[in-house]
Amino acid sequence: MPDPVQSSFRALADPTRREIIAILSKEQQTIAQLTGHFDMTRAAVKKHLTVLSDGGLITMEQQGRECINRLSPGGMKPVLDWLSYFDQFWNTRLENLKEAIERNDT
Repeated sequence: MPDPVQSSFRALADPTRREIIAILSKEQQTIAQLTGHFDMTRAAVKKHLTVLSDGGLITMEQQGRECINRLSPGGMKPVLDWLSYFDQFWNTRLENLKEAIERNDT
């Protein structure tokens, strides 16, 4: 079973995929609609969508002859969970900085 964090980061690593996510954050789109935003083939857009889907960031739903692509509400959770682990690091560092500044002001 693939690591969800790895799959999500892989999906987010590409600027085109990040742009697709931004577009889908505003409204669902078909592959044809998304292709209109880029200077690439439908097949290339489909490959990007597959990586985003594998990363759990979007859902792809077949409706008749069209495939509707939507941002997945919980898709960023593995990334956010992974990043939030490092909050403790930054919170501690920032608290130490604050204390050092306060000591120097007195």
